[in-house]
Amino acid sequence: MGNALIIVDVQNDFCEGGSLAVAGGAGVAAGISRLLAAEPDRWDHVVATKDYHVDPGSHFGNPPNFVDSWPRHCVVGTAGSEFHPDLETDRVEAIFHKGEHAAAYSGFEGHAGDGECLADWLRRHDVDRVDVVGIATDHCVRATALDAAREGFATTVLLDLTAAVAPETLDMALRALDGAGVTTVGEPVIRTA
Repeated sequence: MGNALIIVDVQNDFCEGGSLAVAGGAGVAAGISRLLAAEPDRWDHVVATKDYHVDPGSHFGNPPNFVDSWPRHCVVGTAGSEFHPDLETDRVEAIFHKGEHAAAYSGFEGHAGDGECLADWLRRHDVDRVDVVGIATDHCVRATALDAAREGFATTVLLDLTAAVAPETLDMALRALDGAGVTTVGEPVIRTA
């Protein structure tokens, strides 16, 4: 069996200057690239997820409440939906798009271009362990890691390579991860002031 790195939503709209920016997002992109370069044999497989909205209904709010609805972000065909330029993607074997017509936080809700879901892809490649990195710790990283554990994968979140939105939601996310048996290593990037 093998292991995989899941890179969650390291997209322009979630990094500084984007429509739903998370402080430290660009640094997370660069940090993931540095780690992949420094430890090229650490993972057997590398995959990524993308928020990929066409018309996600009430997921876009006007005005947004930042709980169940958000500013427009990661709309298909826009620069905001693209990976951040500091994220090196040459090792990425598959991209899983999520949220075209509904809110979707977990990468396990997404699908590759051929329709295959993330869980099936990982199993087909004999993966039994995953490390999760990306944006945001307290939303899509949390949801992806929880689903990975539910799907039976031994799951670790490399918190140093995640960026969180707010201390309150980060605390809830860390408690949920711990309760689900997800291992966490390091500390996420978070704006405290």
